[in-house]
Amino acid sequence: MSRIGKAPIAIPAGVSVDVKDNVVTVKGPKGTLTQAVNPELDIKIEDGHVTLTRPSDDREHRAQHGLYRALIHNMVVGVSEGYRKEMELVGVGYRATATGQVLELSLGFSHAIFIKLPPEVKVEAKSERNKNPLIILESDDKQLLGQVCAKIRSLRKPEPYKGKGIKFVGEVIRRKSGKSAGAK
Repeated sequence: MSRIGKAPIAIPAGVSVDVKDNVVTVKGPKGTLTQAVNPELDIKIEDGHVTLTRPSDDREHRAQHGLYRALIHNMVVGVSEGYRKEMELVGVGYRATATGQVLELSLGFSHAIFIKLPPEVKVEAKSERNKNPLIILESDDKQLLGQVCAKIRSLRKPEPYKGKGIKFVGEVIRRKSGKSAGAK
């Protein structure tokens, strides 16, 4: 029994949800998002709530019930509030600068890395004295934002010995002791 699929999605003020030919369109102050939904699922919009119902208790219907409910909920939250991720560059000489939709990263390689970001993602780079540089990414699309963050992180993942690399703010890196700790 899908507990997530059964929960209704509240539509906040300023957001409109339309369903046409199994395509859900959500419009709000931050933008417009669309998502194709399995035609077997039934979507109802009534008195400020969106509810999804499944035709049977088959394994696939149960899985898709919760999946599409979560996707539509993420779209509603995205167009009303938006999503924000902060990434931290840990390492000597690591720098980030953002000019428009291009992010320039200096990560200890012999060359700078340039990443062209999609137009839906807004980027800001901060660097304060005696603090690690920050990359702040904002978007109304949660999936796209996560994908961009994963791409940036893959350029220099945090390593377990010194903790150098690109990590999310608040993320805890499991540290290992070096070879000198175990030798006796």
